Amino acid sequence: MVDIAVRPMTDADADRVLAIYQAGLDTGDASFEITAPSWAAFDAGRLSAHRFVAVDSDGTILGWVAVSPTSTRAVYAGVVEHSVYVDPAAQGRGVARLLLDALITSTEAAGIWTIQSGVFPENTASLALHQRAGFRVIGVRERVGCHHGRWRDVVLLERRSPA
Repeated sequence: MVDIAVRPMTDADADRVLAIYQAGLDTGDASFEITAPSWAAFDAGRLSAHRFVAVDSDGTILGWVAVSPTSTRAVYAGVVEHSVYVDPAAQGRGVARLLLDALITSTEAAGIWTIQSGVFPENTASLALHQRAGFRVIGVRERVGCHHGRWRDVVLLERRSPA
């Protein structure tokens, strides 16, 4: 992991970020989405202060993490939902953990007290990663959506800031 750095995501990262997103979606176990959004939609839906990319020593983006607000209600200002995606060729190198650590540091500094996510139960690598990063399972939404012709469960995860 010495050759991997995490930095804020910029508009110049758009093509690579969306390509990694699409590669994750193509697995069928990353999201109910099937097509990555346009950069304008991606940008509009995620908080700019909490978007990061992991890059190798050549500056190639290996993965990304970003958060979206869960609600516009003031009472939920400290609750966000996150996504983390890693290029398939870079998986197993600790990229996702570095990204999650950067996200946790960033959100805690901003007073965000809960990071949540939904993960398909078949995505065992993501579930293990999140549990190692301090997330806990809070429940399972059974058969919550039909995806590629089959009903899917979603494991709900959250990490509460100790601060």
